[in-house]
Amino acid sequence: MTHELTAARPADPTGRAAGWWRDAVIYQVYVRSFADGDGDGIGDLRGVRERLPHLARLGVDAVWLTPFYLSPQADGGYDVADYRAVDPLFGDLQDADDLVRTAHTLGLRVIVDLVPNHTSDRHRWFLAALTDRPGGPERARYHFRPGRGRDRSEPPNDWESVFGGPAWSRVREPDGTPGEWYLHLFAPEQPDLNWEHPEVQAEFDSVLRFWLDLGVDGFRIDVAHGMVKAPGLPDIGHREQVQLIGSQVLPFFDQEGVHEIHRGWRRLLDSYEGERIGVAEAWTPDSERLARYVRPDELHQAFNFRFLNCPWDAPSMRTVIDESLNATSAVGAPTTWVLSNHDVVRHATRFAEGDPQRGQRRARAAALLMLALPGSAYVYQGEELGLPEVTDLPDEVRQDPSFFKENGQDGLRDGCRVPLPWSGQEPPYGFGPGGSWLPQPSPWRQLSVEAQTADPHSTLELYRAALELRRELPGLGDGPMSWLPSPEGVLAFAREGLVCTLNTLPHPAEVPAPGRPVLSSSPCPEVGRTALIPADSCTWWAT
Repeated sequence: MTHELTAARPADPTGRAAGWWRDAVIYQVYVRSFADGDGDGIGDLRGVRERLPHLARLGVDAVWLTPFYLSPQADGGYDVADYRAVDPLFGDLQDADDLVRTAHTLGLRVIVDLVPNHTSDRHRWFLAALTDRPGGPERARYHFRPGRGRDRSEPPNDWESVFGGPAWSRVREPDGTPGEWYLHLFAPEQPDLNWEHPEVQAEFDSVLRFWLDLGVDGFRIDVAHGMVKAPGLPDIGHREQVQLIGSQVLPFFDQEGVHEIHRGWRRLLDSYEGERIGVAEAWTPDSERLARYVRPDELHQAFNFRFLNCPWDAPSMRTVIDESLNATSAVGAPTTWVLSNHDVVRHATRFAEGDPQRGQRRARAAALLMLALPGSAYVYQGEELGLPEVTDLPDEVRQDPSFFKENGQDGLRDGCRVPLPWSGQEPPYGFGPGGSWLPQPSPWRQLSVEAQTADPHSTLELYRAALELRRELPGLGDGPMSWLPSPEGVLAFAREGLVCTLNTLPHPAEVPAPGRPVLSSSPCPEVGRTALIPADSCTWWAT
């Protein structure tokens, strides 16, 4: 099957106005954990398609799918062996085509993951490199180097893998002797590509066109800051380098050359009708450097990880919000807000500080804050259900490669990837007919979509109400905001026709009632001309 089976798409499949991405709410689907359509216990494209009505009812504008390409699954599909094929674990190209068509029918756009920093070690290019000689042309698409030391037994430099251990692995040459080393900033099964090689650039242009022709509306670009390495691959001279990511420019991240790659992709995206977009996953030291990825001739959005990592503290939140808005507005781009994703502890647990109820209150309040801010927002699957991190998974079921390494990521990514609960009183709670690839906690029966639907106090109904109001109120989404005077520990800002107040304190806070309350994460009774805002809560007021 090829993309030729797909009929031509309308320029705007959802009928929305231009610039849809500037204030879109985009829902992240971690495919293997969303819904299982074939009964093997692993989520797939058919399962996603069958559950798309949930997303349409929720009120999001688009869905972002994590990788479903052919892969040995050494890192959850982020080790791609063939960028134009669907892994049988998730279905086939027809399933992908059906999903895109169904989404467009429901008014949802589809964004797919692009993994350009590295391939799988099972990719045809890397297999050819292993059989080539040192310095041979097949190795030029990757970063192969001789080792250091008398017998070349030491890595070429001191770079460390994000997952722990050296960022280099040594190969055996075709004659069986120990040979060159290859670079992998992540798992050894994920060799880094050499983006100075013209074939690499041409191949990814072709991959983008393949999926754009099939009808997808854009790409989330994995490790968008990582494709270009500093000339000479210099030593860093520091251990525990993963702690430096996002705090300073490193010779393997946020190099100037990545921007020319993104400019080329922007030109390619703009050559298609329907406002196709690129979204950067980029870790940078500050908001100003992040804004460089969304300059007018580069990508459309970049995840705001500073907001994700911000503590539950009003002054810190205001600083991050101000710096983020100032940086993106300087280049004419929207800010993109996010609270959770498939790589971090869920925010209901991060905000809990040991108290699950407090975590739930803060998570609900943070959602209303995020959805009231100017720009676009991302919702990670299950946060609309208030799902916490699963912190007690048995070691024998874990699959995160960083769990098996030292000094890498914390190895807890499996805990935010547990399959969703949809319905029923017993596992797998409607996830599929064949169990689930990670065990689900028994309390999740109370957090399923079925259990929360029509419950006016549930987190699901709070999200549905917030997203409905976001569409109805003209002041929400893209546009200006202004801060209002507020007591210590409280944030208050105005949008057109609306005021948002957030109380980060562990006790109620009294503020002048700015209008009529239309939505609150906790009950917010008015007291005359003042309102007593509950602890850890957020309220929207119509003005």
